Amino acid sequence: MRVKVLSRNPDDYVRETKLDLQRVPRNYDPALHPFEVPREYTRALNATKLERVFAKPFLSSLDGHRDGVNCMAKHPKSLSTVLSGACDGEVKIWNLTKRQCIRTVQAHEGFVRGMCTRFCGTSFFTVGDDKTVKQWKMEGPEYGEEEEPIHTILGKTVYTGIDHHWKEAVFATCGHQVDIWDEQRTSPMCSLTWGFDSISSVKFNPIETYLLGSCASDRNIVLYDMRKSTPLKKVILNMRTNTLCWNPMEAFVFTAANEDYNLYTFDMRFLESPVTVHMDHVSAVLDVDYSPTGKEFVSASFDKSIRIFPVDKGHSREVYHTKRMQHVITVKWTSDNKYILCGSDEMNIRLWKANASEKLGVLAPREKAAMNYNQKLKEKFQYHPQIRRIAQHRHLPKSIFCQIKEQRIMREARRRKELNLRKHSKPGSMPFVSERKKHIVAVVK
Repeated sequence: MRVKVLSRNPDDYVRETKLDLQRVPRNYDPALHPFEVPREYTRALNATKLERVFAKPFLSSLDGHRDGVNCMAKHPKSLSTVLSGACDGEVKIWNLTKRQCIRTVQAHEGFVRGMCTRFCGTSFFTVGDDKTVKQWKMEGPEYGEEEEPIHTILGKTVYTGIDHHWKEAVFATCGHQVDIWDEQRTSPMCSLTWGFDSISSVKFNPIETYLLGSCASDRNIVLYDMRKSTPLKKVILNMRTNTLCWNPMEAFVFTAANEDYNLYTFDMRFLESPVTVHMDHVSAVLDVDYSPTGKEFVSASFDKSIRIFPVDKGHSREVYHTKRMQHVITVKWTSDNKYILCGSDEMNIRLWKANASEKLGVLAPREKAAMNYNQKLKEKFQYHPQIRRIAQHRHLPKSIFCQIKEQRIMREARRRKELNLRKHSKPGSMPFVSERKKHIVAVVK
């Protein structure tokens, strides 16, 4: 005997709470839903509009510094701890959950030029205008103890940057040359130099940990191999590079922040041309930091704004600014991929959401499902003109808006001039140069 029984999963139709809407079983046969695409388009349009309505990225500002914030460092083991160094030689350690300063150290006389944490998170290093490298405990001094560094190294010249190896007790400093130091020694293990100008930034590769890159004020980006104790190769750009940041997911990819308002993403194996040129800032780009996923990075600029770029796109997806924010000198993306921190001239550190319209806190399962559904709808219809216009619209400060307009006119004039020259020249005498190759002067190996 055959018995047919209706079987239903109660989760499909039982409400989670009494206030919840009744669930209705649906038949997804496309023949029964001839207007499915127009309906989805309307939902995508509404989701895009709501995204812009709820886009409130600014969370709070951390006050306490008495001079401009010059550098920042993330704690490798604690998401809620961040360190900042100011132009008056003061270093502060912040608790982001309480949004308050938990410790202040008078580290240097003059500017704190650079800082980094040890890979284990037990201590941090600072360099300053007083020609010293100091190592400090992450924990505060015990009751009755003096606030003193663990080690102090007195150098011959001013150090402008520092970075720690990701796995070993080794760190690198830069000034008039790149020095590699062992933590136990007071003299460098080796000194690397290529050229005769001051070096502004040095960074260890997080994956291939023996590689490091540096930026010099003679427009060079130089790559070094710690095992051979020699420079590998360098690329010379049209203008000076302020700093660079390695992609934490792709070993050979790094992004350089340049004085010519652009950022350049390079593959270190093919330095002849950058992989992508990121253009949107209207003044010198001062700092750059990758998200832990390696898919996006954030840049800080002299134009008083920060922008978020996808790695493979030439234009930013987001721009953050406030009326009070001045020249942004340093920026960091937190290790949980949720927040962005920026330090600027007017003594404030600001905390932003990495995704401007994201809802903070615990999401109910229905909320999460609705959010994912809306996200997929926005992706499906992202190239429709109306949706694209709403998604890309941003309010900008008048100064930035006017400069963007001016630069667009200048770019158009340059392009027109080039076309006219080519039109009135002998065929083949003026080769086409791609935008990516225009900014590269030479590659030296």
